[in-house]
Amino acid sequence: MSPSPATHPQALQLSLVGRVVLVSGAASGIGRAIALACGHAGASVAVNHLGRAAEAHAVAAQLDADGARSFVVEADVRRADEVASMVGAVERSLGPIDSLVNNAGVIQDKPFLDTTEADWDHVLDTDLKSVFLMCKAVLPGMVARGSGVIVNIASDLGILGRAQFAPYCTAKAGVIGLTRSLAREFAPAIRVNAIAPGPVATAMLSAEHMSPEWIEKELDIPQHRFADPAEIAATALFLLSDLSRFYCGQVLGPNGGSVMP
Repeated sequence: MSPSPATHPQALQLSLVGRVVLVSGAASGIGRAIALACGHAGASVAVNHLGRAAEAHAVAAQLDADGARSFVVEADVRRADEVASMVGAVERSLGPIDSLVNNAGVIQDKPFLDTTEADWDHVLDTDLKSVFLMCKAVLPGMVARGSGVIVNIASDLGILGRAQFAPYCTAKAGVIGLTRSLAREFAPAIRVNAIAPGPVATAMLSAEHMSPEWIEKELDIPQHRFADPAEIAATALFLLSDLSRFYCGQVLGPNGGSVMP
């Protein structure tokens, strides 16, 4: 049995000082909140977006105002060539990527029998294939340096399932499976964990995109509210920091009680 590493009580802190974090889908919602939390904790932050330059630059401006280094990079995380170019650009600007947050995603509310192959591919490519591509791009550098942290954003629906959300539930369940596989393959040097949030107050889940019936159903949890994106970011910050260094292949659930093991 290997001994536990000796740790001074002050050594483990909620700090990302000196680290470079790449956050996909960081122009708004959960990704924006995570990017800002990382900057506030001292990290240099790469803000990825696709077609949302104004919002991404607004996030970067807030990071800069908070004293954090930032870099805005547009890339379609569904495409291997764009992911590779993005990783190279981030590392030239900010330095080696210490931490990756796979947040980019889409959701679709549609009866299964009306779901087309194009619908399926769009959700699976955005929510699952992108995680595969991003991890493939950053892991070689992490392995070479002997350290790194990856946090994948899944969903409680990847655990529970939900009628009319087959592609989304499938993709998020896949994210959880991929997280556990990578955690086993790359531990102990590289920590890979996931977050499976419950409903979060973002534009993606607003009344503009979701039916009143869906929103009412989502509120039927013990907390009876949507999470603020900052509450999900707090979980991400914990997993990115040394406070969680004994977490490996875990799925943390800031979900308001929607999932209780």
